Amino acid sequence: MEKALKMESLLHQLDTLPVEAKRQVFDFVAFLQIRYERPAPVKKGKKVKLRKEPFVGMWKDREDLSDSVAWVRELRRREWNE
Repeated sequence: MEKALKMESLLHQLDTLPVEAKRQVFDFVAFLQIRYERPAPVKKGKKVKLRKEPFVGMWKDREDLSDSVAWVRELRRREWNE
């Protein structure tokens, strides 16, 4: 019951404000709604096995990448040591 009285009192106070002040109250409430908006829950999709993704293995036939560690090391040496 007390909550209803507080709400009624608040509404009465709002009603007695000048038009411009009411606009400011409504603008502030809109600001607060945006500021404290809860993000929409993330829908979890069906899990896909990584091995079935089309990008997996796309460079498997590249001879220059057969030793990826050596390839990266050489790339870094060429780019940053010269």
